[in-house]
Amino acid sequence: MRPADRLIRARRFATPCSAGENFVFIISKYLYKLTLMDSASNLNAAFSALADPTRRAILARLAKGEATVMALAAPFEMTQPAISQHLKVLEGAGLVVRRVDGTKRPRRLAKAGVEAMDQWLAMLRKALEKNYDRLDEVLASMEKQKRGEKR
Repeated sequence: MRPADRLIRARRFATPCSAGENFVFIISKYLYKLTLMDSASNLNAAFSALADPTRRAILARLAKGEATVMALAAPFEMTQPAISQHLKVLEGAGLVVRRVDGTKRPRRLAKAGVEAMDQWLAMLRKALEKNYDRLDEVLASMEKQKRGEKR
């Protein structure tokens, strides 16, 4: 199905509202699917990786700069292989990258993985801000109506 066909089909099933709002909603929905749903599997893996407090602590440490497995294992009461397993999950999620430095394999944060999560969260923040702005408008109009009724 071509993108134009999707837009036409979506327009038929859209809820009644002004033409401008309907068009913006359809375009926004299409762009959401186009840009974010392609990276959804990476986002799912990234957020799943962040579900573990040890992995979050590792990322917090890597935010200060790159580190070896032994340096990352030092603050934890875990073996080096256990930390390596956590790092493997973080690497698979695209949040950490490894480089070769002789016999060492220091890890650092992956800019692309962190930026993808930040972009997704920014989209949610923007949507919440719009919702709060609309709520403020509704509350302000209700307050005006209350003042009008009292007089």
